[in-house]
Amino acid sequence: MAGTAGKVGVVFVSHSSLIADGLVDLARQMAEGATLVAAGGTDEGGIGTSFEKVSSAIAAADSGSGVVVLCDLGSAILTTETALDFLDDDVRARVRIASAPLVEGGVAAAVAAETGADLAGVLEAAESANVEKEAESDVDAASGTGTGTDAGEPSGASGNPTRTVTIINKDGLHARPAAEFVKLANTFPVKVTVNGKNARSLLGIMSMGLTKGSTVVVSGESPDAQEAVDALADLIETGFGEA
Repeated sequence: MAGTAGKVGVVFVSHSSLIADGLVDLARQMAEGATLVAAGGTDEGGIGTSFEKVSSAIAAADSGSGVVVLCDLGSAILTTETALDFLDDDVRARVRIASAPLVEGGVAAAVAAETGADLAGVLEAAESANVEKEAESDVDAASGTGTGTDAGEPSGASGNPTRTVTIINKDGLHARPAAEFVKLANTFPVKVTVNGKNARSLLGIMSMGLTKGSTVVVSGESPDAQEAVDALADLIETGFGEA
């Protein structure tokens, strides 16, 4: 059995090997311990997809905990579905094709896999990209600006723990610190929000476009969330070790 023991693997299927390899490199910056496998291009190195490459990638990513596959175009999905048809029944049962954008969904899936999320959790993270895309579209339609940077209002009932902190990183809350934030949020069994966004959602956090100097409200949604709120607020205040 290949892959990383106890973790779901993620496979990137693209018509271009450069795209698939590049996505693995990108996601690796935020998910160093997850098994991420590229399956790009044809067997001859051209533009297209390969049954052999996709089959091999799934095998390489599968530790027994499952595999989530993301595809760029329709024929990539067809190739992947064909590859799944040739898997043993027990392997096929733990492979899912995500209906999600390749880049946003792939990065979110990789971070979820890094945190040890199960197959359903990694698939949900990948497909959360669709929700974020719809939200961005709603903002665009309402404002006509497309910036999508409104912080929103903090959630949480009165009496629940809340801390207000400031982003000090010179590049703001970009991909790497956002991933560190989400990974830490996933270590707590309580729900925490950041300016109203779920702290466990990488895409939700990144969609806020928080820049240096932005005010961030970290709120727990239950009275026993103080430890989680403090840990996440401390991480922001210390600049994720890179400020």
